[in-house]
Amino acid sequence: MGNRAVITTKDKKIGLYLHHNGGRDSVEAFLEYCKIKDYRAPSEDCYGWARLAQVVGNFFGGGLSVGIDAYNMLDKDNDDNGVYIIEGWEIVGREFNTGSEQKKYELTDMLIGINERQPKEEQIDPRYFISKQKDVKDIIVGDKLFEQDFTGKYSLLEIIGLGEDRVINGYRVKNLPYTSKYSIDNCNSYLLKKNYRVIEQ
Repeated sequence: MGNRAVITTKDKKIGLYLHHNGGRDSVEAFLEYCKIKDYRAPSEDCYGWARLAQVVGNFFGGGLSVGIDAYNMLDKDNDDNGVYIIEGWEIVGREFNTGSEQKKYELTDMLIGINERQPKEEQIDPRYFISKQKDVKDIIVGDKLFEQDFTGKYSLLEIIGLGEDRVINGYRVKNLPYTSKYSIDNCNSYLLKKNYRVIEQ
């Protein structure tokens, strides 16, 4: 016996089969982890399927429990969780699900568990998952926050000041928090996004 499910996109060409952890709470956690990692989604291209399969395969380990195939070849009406249809990294539809949605695991606990089973060099600092999202306008000197670089890696940085009223590389940095990642004359030291994950003091 398993806790089976199939994940597919709206075009229903490809599907990822789960023999275990096919409940909605697990599936939402797999998708959220991929979203946090800023992976391209399966609804965009084949790299999205590869990344989802990679994350799930790492979680299970071994050579069983997850498969990928043409959608029409998969066990969709499986008497467990049926099919999840996704767009981006969100569930937008369900098929062949005859029972209530599983809500056994907390999202934060699942994300930490998924993260722990990824290769060490791919893991995110576990404090990320208990940090709180904060609007950049509310971030103050001394706050410690996570910032993702162009490779997808998250770093924990501390805010050391607020920008003066000037323009750097086209960005007005007045009152923008900045870190010591680069010099204060480099716009990449400043927080240019709308919100960030901050560790509560």
